[in-house]
Amino acid sequence: MTIEATRMPIRLTDGHRVMGYCYGDGPETLMLANGGPGLPSLYLRAPHARLATRGWRVITWDQLGCGESDRPDDRSLWTLERYVDEADQVRAAFGADRVHFLGHSWGTWLGTEYALTHPDRVKSYVVADGACDIPHLVSELGRLRLALGGETVTMMTAHEAAGTIDHPEYQAAITLLNHRHVCRLAEWPATLTDALADWNMAPYETMQGPNEFTYTGNMKDWNRVPDMGAIAAPCLVLCGRYDELTPACSMRMHAALPSSRIHIFPHSSHMPFYEETEAYFTVLERFLHDTSSR
Repeated sequence: MTIEATRMPIRLTDGHRVMGYCYGDGPETLMLANGGPGLPSLYLRAPHARLATRGWRVITWDQLGCGESDRPDDRSLWTLERYVDEADQVRAAFGADRVHFLGHSWGTWLGTEYALTHPDRVKSYVVADGACDIPHLVSELGRLRLALGGETVTMMTAHEAAGTIDHPEYQAAITLLNHRHVCRLAEWPATLTDALADWNMAPYETMQGPNEFTYTGNMKDWNRVPDMGAIAAPCLVLCGRYDELTPACSMRMHAALPSSRIHIFPHSSHMPFYEETEAYFTVLERFLHDTSSR
């Protein structure tokens, strides 16, 4: 069943406009923060819209720079702090005092910073396929690359040093890594491929780097794991066994959070809501039910 979103343009205090989306009108609100940055919210909101039929109000938005939101050509805008402020303005625009916050991938960087900045506005926090210690993540990604073999890693490193990552042999290695560690389905869902085709790489390259396995942007030294003990809200840490943001990354966050549970999906990589849909939503809904007021 296709569930249509109510669209709501939101004017930010800096004058830029972002597009918000709302599904359902339940008494409690789940706020989604998608991955990227620069990736439209479609890939995340489409599968999670089903929760609107289960009594939830689901809200999200296309972050500034992507989707139906404004796309200013100003790299100074692509900072974690500005995105945290943006998220809070979106929450307020939807009239939600407290939310169950679900961040996926880069959305866990945003979600963690949001939970630390506005603890009174987060009722629970779902840390989905994330990592909050980027130097540790980089070491994990290096381990995943090594599985391709020493010759391939040497080739990739040489292209990165030469600035020739658009070379077909380098891109072939990235494609293989993506199918191993981003989505393991033989055919990727249209909502995922459509979002990927509309990815604005300017925020992504500024904050992360040129691809999923190379971190050179302004977040490359970011590590909030030592501070996650200050997040008092109940948390659910989710991860795929083959995730590019590996189970080791999830375990570090789970160990740091004072009130958390963790679930590793055995047949998934970075997109368990597509790869193991029913298992994913069973785990997620159980947690949301346990942390709601209903």
